[in-house]
Amino acid sequence: MSGRGDMRVQAVVQNWAPRMIAQGVDYNDFVRATASITRWEDWLDTWVRTGDVHAELAREAEARGRRITAGEAWVRAALCYHFAKFVWTVDPQRYRETTVRSVEALRAAHRHLDPTARRLEIPFEDTMLFANLRRPQDRQRPPVVLLIPGLDSTKEEFFHWENTFLVRGMATVSVDGPGQGETGFYTHIRPDYEAAVRAVLDHLSANFDLDLDRVGAVGVSLGGYYAPRAAAFEPRIRAVAVIGGPYNFGAAWERLPVLTRETFRYHAGAADDSEARRRALELDLGPVLPRLQQPLLVVFGQQDALFPWQDAERVAREAPRGEFVLYPEGNHVCNNIPYKYRPLVADWMAEQLRASSGGAG
Repeated sequence: MSGRGDMRVQAVVQNWAPRMIAQGVDYNDFVRATASITRWEDWLDTWVRTGDVHAELAREAEARGRRITAGEAWVRAALCYHFAKFVWTVDPQRYRETTVRSVEALRAAHRHLDPTARRLEIPFEDTMLFANLRRPQDRQRPPVVLLIPGLDSTKEEFFHWENTFLVRGMATVSVDGPGQGETGFYTHIRPDYEAAVRAVLDHLSANFDLDLDRVGAVGVSLGGYYAPRAAAFEPRIRAVAVIGGPYNFGAAWERLPVLTRETFRYHAGAADDSEARRRALELDLGPVLPRLQQPLLVVFGQQDALFPWQDAERVAREAPRGEFVLYPEGNHVCNNIPYKYRPLVADWMAEQLRASSGGAG
């Protein structure tokens, strides 16, 4: 048994339990799986086995023609595979293989639960960006919200988050940007996330029946840097919301968990910790906030252990049209109170984009 491994397992359980459950991991799965893990090296295998349970349930339901049951099981499988490799950089090949399994499981879920969902493969510089497009039912030319993940979150984590916007009449595009998810197989984290957003919007304007005069962006965690940064340089974004984001990612380096720092180094392609921190310091909203002319909603939990809440207040204050909502009881990304922040953000975005569905309010 590795003492260091034990500490890492304990840190992940303590820090990420609310997030995993809020995103759709079954609480009972979480308890059973984490109770059996004594070494961090075993985290991936344990969660892959848990995902396999749900994948088998999905196949059994498919064989019986039970479409909804199959789709729901595939969503659970995708989440288990995603969190199997979440901040787990022990073996890059296993990380990649499990990412692919998560992608495939969610595509299977879409076939059953949302057959209009589209996988997007978007030309980007000398490689590709990958994203998932979903549309609200019975809406022509709906507004669209870009859902931007954080450090090691991906589009496969966002099925239930997407539904929050869909029922309010907005289409969603969940993006794997540079250094994220599938796109991260070929790219590294970079500060100019607007390059990826520009490519996504160009692709959407050429290929899909969406109202690109009504585009919003929502970022979580490190996506709380990416979204306002992109909007500062991309006027097609009309409103921005961030939950649990940093002011300057590198300035918080010492308070970040070890696994978070290691994961950033991995996705940034940094040679060592010093280079990783230098690159983290480049993720700085200070220079760009004055040029951010769109409405900006900043949501934060005062109990956030990664970033100080005062930095979130600073983001809102320095943006010309910033609005700040602080939940005293909220943790990182307020995942311990999803029933508060999710409707707040989705309703606010629907109002900014004038999405009429009867679901907001």
